[in-house]
Amino acid sequence: MTHSSARTTPSFPLVDSHSDFTWLLAATVMGTYLLIVVGATTAITDAAAACGSWPACGGEWLAISDTQIAIAWGHRVIALMVGVLVLTTTALAVLGDASTRVRGALGLGLVLYTVQVGIGAVAATAELSGLLANVHLFVAMLVFGTLILALAWTLEAETAGLDEESEPTGTEEDADPVEDVPTPTVPDSLFGRAKLTAFAYFRLMKPRLMWLLCLVASAGMALAAGPDLTIRTIVLTLSGGVLAIGASGTYNHVLERDVDKKMARTSDRPVATHLVPVRNAMAFGGLLMVASLAVFLQVNLLAAALGLVAIMFYSVIYTLVLKPNTVQNTVIGGAAGALPAMIGWVAVTGRIGLPGLALAGVIFLWTPAHFYNLALAYKDDYARGGFPMMPVVRGEAVTRKHILLYLAATLLGASALTAISGLGVLYAVTSVAVGGVFLWAVIRLHWERTEQAAFRAFHASNAYLGALLVAIVVDTLVL
Repeated sequence: MTHSSARTTPSFPLVDSHSDFTWLLAATVMGTYLLIVVGATTAITDAAAACGSWPACGGEWLAISDTQIAIAWGHRVIALMVGVLVLTTTALAVLGDASTRVRGALGLGLVLYTVQVGIGAVAATAELSGLLANVHLFVAMLVFGTLILALAWTLEAETAGLDEESEPTGTEEDADPVEDVPTPTVPDSLFGRAKLTAFAYFRLMKPRLMWLLCLVASAGMALAAGPDLTIRTIVLTLSGGVLAIGASGTYNHVLERDVDKKMARTSDRPVATHLVPVRNAMAFGGLLMVASLAVFLQVNLLAAALGLVAIMFYSVIYTLVLKPNTVQNTVIGGAAGALPAMIGWVAVTGRIGLPGLALAGVIFLWTPAHFYNLALAYKDDYARGGFPMMPVVRGEAVTRKHILLYLAATLLGASALTAISGLGVLYAVTSVAVGGVFLWAVIRLHWERTEQAAFRAFHASNAYLGALLVAIVVDTLVL
């Protein structure tokens, strides 16, 4: 990736530059998302029933007499503010020099927003069934989708012609070879050798993945059990999960050892540098897998089955089939990261459930928005390894657009989880606030187009999911 060059600044009325219009559009997107989350919270708490009229709430224009009325009234106030944002952004696009498709998307969004307000008014006054409320939420999601498309096309127009560096890299033969990484020096002392060997086996387990995946499983358990979650279930599920992650990581090190030698970021891995022999690594992975299944069986049979599926999917399906053969490897491979959510849910309930599936869906959608940033930062390295990652095959501009679109899908998935699971205010506030930070980082990535910007968006994605999962745990276990 290279540093960004100067951008043209098309004129828009009432704003100083094209970037100001982009930020206004981004604010409109997040405002719409806030409205969706607040609307879902209103439906969960049945706050809408407290207001029997529209637009005033029970005949009051400042309705804060109790919590339910305040929530319902807040929803309407936010709807008014977001409506002003949608109208303003659409007007600026029409009066300015936005592209035809951006104008069309915003125009459609404005029409749908008007329809959504009408549906909300009918639902508030006619006391109809939940079907109308679901239609109301669905139309709000359509509005969000049209605004996201407008934002994606706006950012694409801003970087048009400035992305010579984003052309596909090609094959591994076209990439610069990685410098030889020397085999680690083995200390002479017994303690030094033992320490080096122990750390090498620890690295085989990919410990960096463990904290987040264990947090995913914890959120699944919390959703299923709430305050009734037991220490035994937590310890057994997370222990089995750590062992399963370790087994998957170890097999991945073994199966990719030849490719790892070609890539700068992986050439120092223990198996690639022969610090751990292949035979020993395979035995270690098998031991971890057996131990993982034994622990999961102490929970229930279905948890053990899902644990085995997770190990085999990451080790075989993702590592051997998807990663080296298809540009959609990251998208499909997201199922590996989503399985811990199901394991957490199943550990408590012993069966598959809709909230667990919804949480797994959020993780699945988040994975491309998260990992594509790393793929951008290590684009040349992946090309050197021969992996058909999105920026290698399709280019950086397409990859950035996909990051934004998958971020939008993740936000919608998180709002759907609100409606399905009954999560409260803490989760709603966290989703909107940290989601806004994630969106800010992705917009900066579009403008800067540097490795630093890619890493910033990567860390923002980690922060988003981590905060969201912690909010789920606290919301269900404490609040």
